[in-house]
Amino acid sequence: EEDSTNSFICLLKKMKEVRLIEKVVEQKEEAFTERMEALAGQWRELHARRAQLKAHVQRSGSTVKENERLRIQALEKAKEEKEQNTKKESELLRAKRELEDLRKQHQKLSKKLLKYSLFKKYLEDVVENSQFRDIEDVIAFYKALVRTRKDLAQSRWWHRELTEQAKVLLQQHRAEKEAEILQCKDELVQLKESVEQAQRDILQWEGHWAELLDRAAKKAMELKSLNMAIHSLYQ
Repeated sequence: EEDSTNSFICLLKKMKEVRLIEKVVEQKEEAFTERMEALAGQWRELHARRAQLKAHVQRSGSTVKENERLRIQALEKAKEEKEQNTKKESELLRAKRELEDLRKQHQKLSKKLLKYSLFKKYLEDVVENSQFRDIEDVIAFYKALVRTRKDLAQSRWWHRELTEQAKVLLQQHRAEKEAEILQCKDELVQLKESVEQAQRDILQWEGHWAELLDRAAKKAMELKSLNMAIHSLYQ
């Protein structure tokens, strides 16, 4: 159905091109006819001028010099008109070739139009057996479907892109968090070691403190005994 619709769209375009070419052919034919008429008028004018020039030369037989001047002038004028006629004939020949090319193109498009007429009949059957009003509605609906499919494909592509980006970001975040967790674990191990060392230091200092208290108690007892001895001696 998609190929058929595309073919019918091509058919409509070709029909439009055929109409344009037919119009161009008609314009070329009109221009060609006008050029032929203008050329015929120029030829008539040329013959009239030549007749007038001949009559003028015959009437003006005053001097040989004047006749020679008029003859040279007439030759130059005839040469100029011949060049113009040659130029116009070249233009007419080119116009004929262009017209022939347009006719060939018209025939080619006509063959394509005949080839694609089957798809037109198919679309007409579709319109007849569906809710569409005409072929233009079918084509518009098809174009809408194509745009929708294109938008859907674009949306899916963006979804895949966003999913891939989300996966990459999640992996990066996970790697960062794992690195932070490892760092926290290392810091926790270091803190445990520090606590254990502090506990050992506390036990050691408690032992020293007990020794110091014992020594202080002994010194106090000795001092008390010394005081008592001194008091006894004093008595």
